[in-house]
Amino acid sequence: MNQLSRLLARRIRATGPLTIADFMTEALLHPRFGYYTTRDPLGARGDFTTAPEVSQIFGELIGLWCADAWQRMGRPAPVILAELGPGRGTLMADALRALKIAPEFRRALSLHLVETSPVLRAAQRAALGPASPAWHDSIATLPDGPLILIANEFLDALPIRQLLRGETSWHERLVALDADGERLAFAADAAPSAAAALVPPGLRAAAPGSLCEIRPAALSLAAGLGARLMRQGGVALFIDYGYWPSACGDTLQALAGHRRRAVLDNPGAADLTAHVDFATLAAAARAAGARVWGPVPQGRFLAALGLAERAAALLARARPEQVAAIESGCQRLIDPAEMGTLFKALALADPALPAPAGMAEEGIS
Repeated sequence: MNQLSRLLARRIRATGPLTIADFMTEALLHPRFGYYTTRDPLGARGDFTTAPEVSQIFGELIGLWCADAWQRMGRPAPVILAELGPGRGTLMADALRALKIAPEFRRALSLHLVETSPVLRAAQRAALGPASPAWHDSIATLPDGPLILIANEFLDALPIRQLLRGETSWHERLVALDADGERLAFAADAAPSAAAALVPPGLRAAAPGSLCEIRPAALSLAAGLGARLMRQGGVALFIDYGYWPSACGDTLQALAGHRRRAVLDNPGAADLTAHVDFATLAAAARAAGARVWGPVPQGRFLAALGLAERAAALLARARPEQVAAIESGCQRLIDPAEMGTLFKALALADPALPAPAGMAEEGIS
């Protein structure tokens, strides 16, 4: 057991089993031993690679998508450009570079980054210092006004809860201790769970033995954003891996060194994620007043934004040793066998706005 495991074991002995959401929060954000508070997890030397690290084209296209959204919003000035979970700042740095061709939007925007990791904030400061970003621990402190928000692989790391279907009711899956009282282990709560109210309506009569994942923090985020966008105007773009429609299944995973690990073995030493239920996210935003666009498979979304044309422009002036990297990066982003289908783009918007670039009506096809 590592140090965080021992701390969690002591807590369980003192106060009882943890929800998986509590376990994820400690594993990812503990102030001394949390995964995101102690390391830069990105890239070949880290534990996983995100789309902005795969190809500069990803961030460039997102930047131009934001400029187009600003036009559709009526060119408000100032406008808040916010990113949730900006990683090393790579996506935003590429986006801002692409915005050299949209100088009026560049002058109008005020950059805000929502990030809790001190390690990643330092990397963002190095990458984005000239843009004078403001940092926030939470979306709640973003200033009022028209908003363009982007979040790439942010939702998947928000804590989930897991519910197991019994013969007549749903029961929470918890993190407890094994029979020896030493190691962390999964267990089911014997009492029916009040959290069953968050199970999507279409899944509530699932067969006994089914497992459903709920993500209260994502639902709260979507509802808050939906209400804000309706009142103050703007659009939010989420790109993540996940599914539509809602479905049962265990998607919780731990990743370290680009390999799957046992979820409970070394909390704080591996990333913890679960697939995003885009349907429940959309429903929460829509109920709060927003219009929902998508989700659209990432490959189709990037193609609609001009990935092929941007790649051709880069290849035309690339050195021979750069060609393979450009081509393989684009392939990875759009190939259905890689990131092209599992990853999806969903937009929440002021209902008065037209469809965002690359988006269709709600409901994936």
